[in-house]
Amino acid sequence: MSIAASATAPSMAEDIPDSMTTRAAVCRAPGQPWEITELELDPPKANEVRIKFHAAGMCHSDDHIQKGDAPMRMPVVGGHEGAGVIDAVGEGVTRVAAGDHVVCSFIPACGKCRYCSTGRQNLCDEGKNAATGQFADGTFRFHQNGEDFGGLCVLGTFSQYAVVSEYSVIPIPEHIPFDVASLVGCGVPTGWGSAVHAAGVRAGQTVVIFGSGGVGSNAVQGAALAGAQRVIVVDPVEFKRDMAKVFGATHTFATAKEATEFVVESTWGELADHAIITVGILNDEVIHDAISVVGKTGQVTITAVGNGWIDENPGMLIGFQRRVQGAIFGACNPLYDVPRLLSLYTSGHLKLDELITRRYRLDEVNQGYQDMLDGKNIRGVIEIEH
Repeated sequence: MSIAASATAPSMAEDIPDSMTTRAAVCRAPGQPWEITELELDPPKANEVRIKFHAAGMCHSDDHIQKGDAPMRMPVVGGHEGAGVIDAVGEGVTRVAAGDHVVCSFIPACGKCRYCSTGRQNLCDEGKNAATGQFADGTFRFHQNGEDFGGLCVLGTFSQYAVVSEYSVIPIPEHIPFDVASLVGCGVPTGWGSAVHAAGVRAGQTVVIFGSGGVGSNAVQGAALAGAQRVIVVDPVEFKRDMAKVFGATHTFATAKEATEFVVESTWGELADHAIITVGILNDEVIHDAISVVGKTGQVTITAVGNGWIDENPGMLIGFQRRVQGAIFGACNPLYDVPRLLSLYTSGHLKLDELITRRYRLDEVNQGYQDMLDGKNIRGVIEIEH
């Protein structure tokens, strides 16, 4: 159903029961494994919707939360990539209606704040509670024995059902499979946009991408679609290097040293135009390697999460007029770019099915993340049973 059609659909708010139970994967404290449990779920309030999830992508960011690498209020329902069907809506909802197929956007887009209104929805002010899971009124929708559970990014897609803001959902065509759709809520636009928007890759350029997992593979696709002459991937895992070629990489290397030697030779010493960092865990070494491989006016785009620092002599930037650019959500505008990416998928220009290496049940979430850490997956997807 289109956004315009949704605006006139009935609210169904009067038919929503007081509460329900949902089966979810939760983390109670940093370092503890994901635990499958039943939670109480409040009905949606004004401008909120309840989603019946069918698929959830297993992004590395959820593992960072579980490991304690990134701050998050605990306990938390995991998952910020998810697709399903609107089950019920609260009062005042206009963006979607009950029955709509939707994908979640891990950063909401209110459409009204300074950043949304200037075409930077990835920086929407409504994303301020991503690390607490609280709604704007300071309350929660998941509970167990009187304890409040937040949803990661105020979502919590590792659950049969969740209540989220209408700002966090995007209608999708019904012919799009839920497993594929779930990926365009984070990993696909984050990687693709890192190349197309944040880096601004242009035809004929040389791009070096560090890390070709669930995000990096899409940076590869973005750079290739933008017309880069050389799309060079650095990843120590052979399986990921092989898959990078499927997504458009022209050359792959196991180490930064090998990649740099190739870049020096193939560009006659001018070096790369762009380096994009999409490794699983950011560190000082990869930042240094990325800065070193770009030439005059080259840009390093940092999308990865971790503890790396830019510990370089300023002369490394000044002498060659290099730039270092941070990027979140690939600098995408979710309300525009998510439908655009699905359109590219439908027309055969964007590979999404190939991103899904394995599918898991909800109670296999810990195994899925171990497979990711072992380098076995580009992207794992949880198929949620009801």
